[in-house]
Amino acid sequence: MSLAGRRAVLGGLGLAAGGLLGWRALAASQHFALTGPSCQGGWLRGLAPPGTRRLTLDGQGVPLAADRAFFLAFDRDAPPAARLVADLGLGGELAETLTIAPRGWAIEHIPLGPKPGAPPDPEFERRRKAELAEITTARAADHGSPGWRQHFAWPVQGRLSGHFGAQRVYRGTPGSFHSGADIAAPSGTAIRAPADGVVVLAARAPFTLEGHLLMLDHGMGLNSALLHCSALLVEVGQGVRRGEEVARVGMTGRATGPHLHWSLKWREARLDPELLVSG
Repeated sequence: MSLAGRRAVLGGLGLAAGGLLGWRALAASQHFALTGPSCQGGWLRGLAPPGTRRLTLDGQGVPLAADRAFFLAFDRDAPPAARLVADLGLGGELAETLTIAPRGWAIEHIPLGPKPGAPPDPEFERRRKAELAEITTARAADHGSPGWRQHFAWPVQGRLSGHFGAQRVYRGTPGSFHSGADIAAPSGTAIRAPADGVVVLAARAPFTLEGHLLMLDHGMGLNSALLHCSALLVEVGQGVRRGEEVARVGMTGRATGPHLHWSLKWREARLDPELLVSG
């Protein structure tokens, strides 16, 4: 922030340059402390400046912990910049423009049109609507878990068979991109919680696409979805710890072989699991 901008912030706080602390001393403490990969599919953990009453990202509120810590993330197709603003009260604010680096995705161009779909199935549509409603409700839950603060671990040890963001383009028409990471492993392999969390969905009856689906709330709007499980070992509402066995690998739902599809979402932003594990 420019010198004039810092003076404006301090002026909004009612502190003149000759005040008790002096504007130079206070200005030094007025900044965001940020860490993480600021890129498409990436994330940031941060600490808001002292006195922050409200935090927003592009106008949308971002939750703040009691110690002013926060978490935010960027979608796979996020624009090149976002504006982070701390409301300091009394008309003062601190703003920072975040640069979101672009990513090079694995794009496969197919010289054919998309495979024709099956005729609409009323029973599938009915079931799918109910499943999506359950997923939406689960994603909205926030149990105050501290998992978002932790270093995430791979839920399964195995070969990475599918990467986040990969996409097929059929004669110029993009298909949907791959929304998570696929980890190939034998059926029955233990799936462990990648971070602390609370179980917000456990699909005992397999969903049409996800199969036995397990979802964990890590707090601050961050959640994991673990797909295609052969067995679920925890219940909705149960708290789990990082590394705790929560499910087993399978191929339920729409899957051609045993593997775990692990996806992460912060609000509506899809995150790259590889970046959260390496961060």
